[in-house]
Amino acid sequence: MSHMDLMAGPPPTHLPVDPAVAELATSSPADVVRRHPDSPAAWAALAGEAREASADDVTVYAYARVGYHRSLDNLRRNGWKGHGPVPWEHEPNRGFLTSLALLALSARAIGETHEWERCSEFLRDSSPAAYDALLG
Repeated sequence: MSHMDLMAGPPPTHLPVDPAVAELATSSPADVVRRHPDSPAAWAALAGEAREASADDVTVYAYARVGYHRSLDNLRRNGWKGHGPVPWEHEPNRGFLTSLALLALSARAIGETHEWERCSEFLRDSSPAAYDALLG
């Protein structure tokens, strides 16, 4: 007789391929966001570009927050129940994980300590590999 492990957590969430990712190789993040406003990867790229350009931390925070919320919608549509692994190793998950990391970093930069702690912990819980790659 086979027994189900009732102590095991939820299975990993694997998001579908985000069509905006391919476009980011040849178009600016702002142009890709205009074509794919629901793309977490496009918003993460826009936030990352703003951060690299030393844009105002509030701007980075705003872009990352949009990417984070688009990600939550996408995660829920794909069976995520509010917790559980979202592996960094699965490339389509990286838009979410990057948005979350950039939200954490920009929250810290604007002095929003509680949000920094919440987001960095959420990232670590979702994917230790992403935490190490993006915040570690």
